[in-house]
Parts: sequence; C-alpha cells; structure tokens
Amino acid sequence: MPDQPLLDVRDLRVSFRTRRGSVTVVDGLSFSVSPGEILGVVGESGSGKSVSMLAVLRLLTSPNVTVEGEVRFRGRDLLALPDKEMRAVRGREIAMVFQDPMTALTPVYTVGWQIAEQIRAHEKVSRKEAHARAVGLLSDVGIPDAASRANAYPHEFSGGMRQRAVIAMALSCGPALLIADEPTTALDVTVQAQILDLMRELNAQGSAVVLITHDMGVISQIADRVMVMYGGRAAEEGPRRAVFHGPRHPYTWGLLDSVPRVGGPRLRRLPTIAGMPVAPGSLPEGCAFAPRCRLRHERCEERPVLSIGSAGADVGSGADAHRDACWLPDDDRASLRLTSRSAATDVPDLEREATP
Repeated sequence: MPDQPLLDVRDLRVSFRTRRGSVTVVDGLSFSVSPGEILGVVGESGSGKSVSMLAVLRLLTSPNVTVEGEVRFRGRDLLALPDKEMRAVRGREIAMVFQDPMTALTPVYTVGWQIAEQIRAHEKVSRKEAHARAVGLLSDVGIPDAASRANAYPHEFSGGMRQRAVIAMALSCGPALLIADEPTTALDVTVQAQILDLMRELNAQGSAVVLITHDMGVISQIADRVMVMYGGRAAEEGPRRAVFHGPRHPYTWGLLDSVPRVGGPRLRRLPTIAGMPVAPGSLPEGCAFAPRCRLRHERCEERPVLSIGSAGADVGSGADAHRDACWLPDDDRASLRLTSRSAATDVPDLEREATP
C-alpha cells in the first residue's frame, strides 16, 4: 500500500555473547522509512548505528550474535525469511554502501568485474551486457575514462573513486532502499558534495535512503527525517527542520552545539558533552544518557520511551511526529538548553591562561 512504510523496524535488539556474559548493543530500536524518503541516522561512534543496519540486512552471521525483533520490508519480515529469499532481497531490493570502501571491494578482482558480478547475481544477463552496464554505472558516478578504469583493481583507485565505485555497485540493480554507512567519511569536501549529489539523484528516481553518519552538517543538507541514537537506543526522532531548529533531547543539544557556527559571535570555547559514550555492557536501567547529562534528576532512573511530550505515551511513527526519550518538562526545554549550554562552556581556557 502506498501509505505503508517501505521499511518498518520494531523493537530491534542485538546482543553479543562474550566471556563476561551477554552484551546488548542495540536495545529496543524502532523506526520506519517511507518510500522515497531520506532518513538520517546520527550519533557518536558506538551508538549502534551501523550494527542496527547490519542486523536489518542479516549480515551479523556470527553464532555469538542474537538478533530479536521485527524487520518488515514491503510487508515481509526479513528476520524470518529463508536464506535463499534473503539473498534475493539483499543487493537487489536493499543495497548497502559500507563504511570502508577498500574492505568492501575484493582486492584480487577488477572493479568492473565486481560490479558486473553483482548484476549477474540478480539478473539474467550476459557477461558482455553486465560489463557494459558496469562501465555505464562508473561513468554515471563520475569516474573518468570509465571503460578503461573498469579494468583497474581497487588499489589503483583513490579513496573517493573507491567510494563512488561502491555506490555504483549498490545502484546497479536499482534498489528500492539504499543504506549508506558513513559514505563521506575521510573524503575531502569536494568529493563529499559529489557523493551527496549522487544520493539526491537516487532519491529523485524514487529510492529511499538511510544515511548513517556522525556529521550533523551532512544530515542538515540531505535528510527528510532525523533519528538520533545513543547507547543503542533512539534518543530523538523527527522531521529534519524540527530536530535542527527545535531539538528536544539534551544529547541532541550537545551534538548541535558542538558544531562550529559560520555566522554570529565567535565563542571562546565550543560547548562539549561531558564524559565518555556509554559502553554497551554498562547501559543503565534508566535513561542511557543520564550519566553524562547536566540536567539529570531522580526520574532519569526510569527508562523513558520515545514519545511526543514527557507523558510517556508512544503515539506511533507518523512522518510529522517529533519524538524524544527524555523526562524533562516540555515547556522548559528552551531555557534548560541555555542553562546546559552555559554550564558546558563554563570551563577554564587552559591554553589562554598558559599564554604569557
């Protein structure tokens, strides 16, 4: 149905079995992606962004990993599909751009062969036709002299060219959903802009995109909706404009306030988030961000749910809903953010004090 989400994830839980017992890395994550939508998933390293998407594609194959919950794509629960049917979905209907393009490409095969192999795995085409399509895809993503570069090996490509080749492979079968894991990491700003333009072009053709990143600037340019993750949980979720112009969760405040501003007065010191990200094995029973939050109080010992307002009643996953998982009073969020920001910048400037 057109009004149904393309991807609907409910209560996703991922845990690793270790010598010290079971460690939960994704803890009850729920989200949805509508057809033609770009969802930005943002958070610090270790917040569970990549692991949750690998679980969606059933790429966590270790016997020490347990994945629970429900992942519905076009009405089918991917976690319950037989392996053969899942292989048909993975790559053709859902494609993924992995974080490190060098490890995503096999070093002993040419780039063109790998893209053609992806095409032939899902479509009945000849080697010649698949190779011609691979060359065309490399040209589409901006690889110069694509006909000859298709015969080059991954180590003969620069980092930006490898990233574009991985995107070409992901686009080869026209997926309905593209999951891009840090596609602009370690790339210069010019190549970053080219990669984002490719994402927009794919989205304009009707494909939905899940963009995983820790760069709030990238999210502000391309996403329709934003999900902020912390400690394997969703801290805030809503339309991009609502999240950027009216953030509700203290963790989102910290992420946005730590980004340097081009205009306005120059700050002596950027606000910072105190402490270190929570380790997967030491998640508190209540709010995961409470140990680092300057505004924590007694009720933070109780786990909040992702909801509109602080009443705790989940209202679903409507496209216009702006939800957060925080117990702070709704009416005082703006003033509390200013209080938190002042506390974050009220620290000695050691470099300035040490200057004679």
